[in-house]
Amino acid sequence: MKLAMFMQPTHSMGWKYHEMYDQDLACAIHADKVGFDEIWVGEHTSQRPEPITSALQFLSSLIPLTERIKLCTGVVNLPQHSPARIAADIAMFDHMSKGRFILGIGPGGVASDGEVFGCDRKIGAQMMVSCYEMIRTIWNATPPYDLATSHHKVSIQKTVNHELQLGYMPVPFQNPFPRVATSAMSFLSSTAKLAGAQDWDLISANFNTTAIVASHWQAYVEGALGAGHLPDARNWRIARSVFVADSQAQAEDYLAQKSCSLRVYFEYILNVLASMNYVDIFKTRPDMADDDVTVDHCIKEMVIFGDSKSVTEQLVAFSEKVGPFGTLMTTFHEWDNEALWRRSMELMVQRVMPQLRDYMTPRLDAQRYE
Repeated sequence: MKLAMFMQPTHSMGWKYHEMYDQDLACAIHADKVGFDEIWVGEHTSQRPEPITSALQFLSSLIPLTERIKLCTGVVNLPQHSPARIAADIAMFDHMSKGRFILGIGPGGVASDGEVFGCDRKIGAQMMVSCYEMIRTIWNATPPYDLATSHHKVSIQKTVNHELQLGYMPVPFQNPFPRVATSAMSFLSSTAKLAGAQDWDLISANFNTTAIVASHWQAYVEGALGAGHLPDARNWRIARSVFVADSQAQAEDYLAQKSCSLRVYFEYILNVLASMNYVDIFKTRPDMADDDVTVDHCIKEMVIFGDSKSVTEQLVAFSEKVGPFGTLMTTFHEWDNEALWRRSMELMVQRVMPQLRDYMTPRLDAQRYE
């Protein structure tokens, strides 16, 4: 079982851009230093509290600053990119990182990003699949190129010069290609089913209730078996908001603060998803009123906190409900108290993960699908 850090990343209002980037970089470097296996970084063009506009550009700065951690896009919103441009950038990054890379892709769910790029969110999933098919087609082809998918076309014919290797597109370092993952956040997510059918890895969002997370794997398995693939829960990553303290009292005192970053985060994400009519993904009952979806409700249902013993027990109990999974993605939350959050990451590696791996490994090994 692996441990990852998922960074939307989200910050509270008032920070300058460079201050947010500096903190995000510090977190990523610390994750590598203390022993995290992966770091996943998201991107949004027009959402100031989530300031990273290019996951690849941010991650490239980490190549010389980290040693072993895998650098992963979480996610590249493919409908907002030219397939030729992103295919070349991914190949370049894969070489620069010497294959220390996993490609997370998504359809782009933020309305303002869709507007600025002129993307129709109703066909976001179709555009994502078409763009990725084109990326793979580019990597599999040799010039001259005259390529087409359902929504994209790439052509280099008139300017190809084989002697000078003009018109040649780069291919990735990894053979054959970097592993692909995509994220899910709705009940019985169609994206999760698509991931299974495509044999991609699956990421379940941290702001999902336990029941919705469990439904993601159900959809993934259905998609995988329907396409003739054997699903492997080692390829399932689940993001959760986790805070580990040296004592239970310390953790409870931190969460009791109205201004703590976990509360600020869930207030923000509640407002964002409410503006998109997505409040239902926070509900634990079909008849639950929108007004009952509060920050306290989210903390209770979607945050795991306490000392290392309590956090381990909560994660085991969570897995008993959703099933075994291959990677726990702890979510970055703004370092309102840098020492506490750095310590939380250290405790996750040193005290929680050894016990969680002992619990999870035999369950992963026992998977059976027919």
